[in-house]
Amino acid sequence: MTEKLGMKTIDDKLLAAIAKSQGPAIFREDAKRVSCGDKVELARVKNNFLIKKLGMKDGPNLDAAIKKVCETFGSSNRNKYRVIFYYLLTKNLRKSSVFNS
Repeated sequence: MTEKLGMKTIDDKLLAAIAKSQGPAIFREDAKRVSCGDKVELARVKNNFLIKKLGMKDGPNLDAAIKKVCETFGSSNRNKYRVIFYYLLTKNLRKSSVFNS
């Protein structure tokens, strides 16, 4: 994450909490990555993670946040791992408190 995405620091506890919240699905080949080119997939991220998990209200800010994370990964990066994708969304939207225990 630090090299490819240019992140200076990583909140390991937050990353672990997000991974734990995803359960065993993050190990399934068809579920461990997010496809930024798939509108159905991005709608699922918005509905299931941003709205249901983070408690956000639907609006253009959610679409903008998803777009920003897709741009952070870049179009040439085929490995947009779901946990990292969700981590970036959580940090960008300042919703880390959802995962504090």
